[in-house]
Amino acid sequence: MDAIQITKTQARRFMLKYHGLYGKRLHRGKIGILEYIRKVGCIQYDPLNIVGHNQELVLQSRIDGFNPAMLRELLYDDRLLVDGWDKVMSIYLTSDWPYFSRYRASRLEWLGSPDKPVVPFLPLIRNELQQRGPLSSIDLGYDEAVGWPWGPARVSRAALESMWFWGELIIHHKVHTRKYYDFASRYLPEELLNAPDPNETFEQYRDWRIYRRIGGTGFLWDRPGDAWLEIPETRTPERRESIQRLLTSGKLSEINVEGIKAPLYMRTCDMSVLEEIRHDSRTPSLRTHILAPLDNMLWDRRLVKEIFDFDYRWEVYKPQSERDYGYYVLPVLCGDRFIARFEPGFDKKSKILVIKNWWWEAGIKPTKAMQRELSKCFALFAEYLGARSIVPDISSLFH
Repeated sequence: MDAIQITKTQARRFMLKYHGLYGKRLHRGKIGILEYIRKVGCIQYDPLNIVGHNQELVLQSRIDGFNPAMLRELLYDDRLLVDGWDKVMSIYLTSDWPYFSRYRASRLEWLGSPDKPVVPFLPLIRNELQQRGPLSSIDLGYDEAVGWPWGPARVSRAALESMWFWGELIIHHKVHTRKYYDFASRYLPEELLNAPDPNETFEQYRDWRIYRRIGGTGFLWDRPGDAWLEIPETRTPERRESIQRLLTSGKLSEINVEGIKAPLYMRTCDMSVLEEIRHDSRTPSLRTHILAPLDNMLWDRRLVKEIFDFDYRWEVYKPQSERDYGYYVLPVLCGDRFIARFEPGFDKKSKILVIKNWWWEAGIKPTKAMQRELSKCFALFAEYLGARSIVPDISSLFH
């Protein structure tokens, strides 16, 4: 199939429509959470909590009536979602468990090899879990420090995380960011745990991961970037081979966007969304959203800059003197444009949502209509957060 030609405006609106950020809200409640994650494959987990964790911020912008308890129930009561490793630490459908069997096997080979310092402790920890589980690392007395891929760690933490990586354990629940583990066999059905890998060869597995990751963003190009993180043994040549196979099979379609030299790729099954956008000449509403710092739509920030003319960097790991904006800054989307970014804070005692700093994007002219939509957006954001008030008032941003 020949490449499809579209404008940047159409590219923007496709991505927004695909992610449920354009027009009417597409998803509601717990069913809506599952629908969205089924579409994008996974959402990224991050332990920082300024105004909610990243995964909660992703969902509050898309899911009508979202509150964090819904996600916890799907993870730890219903077990329809699971904490796993996809695009780094992520949350995905439990039904996807068999697809990651190659990843788990590679972690067992690496972290469970006889020379690893946690191996002698594994029988002891298994016995503790059998007798007392679910447990966190603080419930175990193995305090010896060992080398660990992310730096020195207590034996108990390194062992539990290793067993989670290779799939022997799952995260039973969390208390804030502290993880409690138990045996996967106690919570996941046997037919799922013993299901064969749907991808018979590594080549098929890599193609599946590439296809899944493109579905995670809506559009992607064949350039190195964070959007491709954690797809094993996939450098540029292997990625290009996978993309070409997926194009040849018809699973991917090539998209040329005016003003962008590199072609973009999308899943062909999502073509109806693009066709809807291409034939819609209506003026977009000014529906407004606050996005997460690690939002799926922002996974490839160079691509976001090309399509939206929005240059966003998450600066939490930069020294204060090197930040252009602030520590934890969130993008603000209005209609089909990013109009601002702001640094939030939340006083949990007084239940006050604080707008510490606000930066309008260059070229944005605030209007009364924009003020109304921002007020609606922040009212919903405060409701999600459990905030009683917002300081300063939204109207002050327009003075």
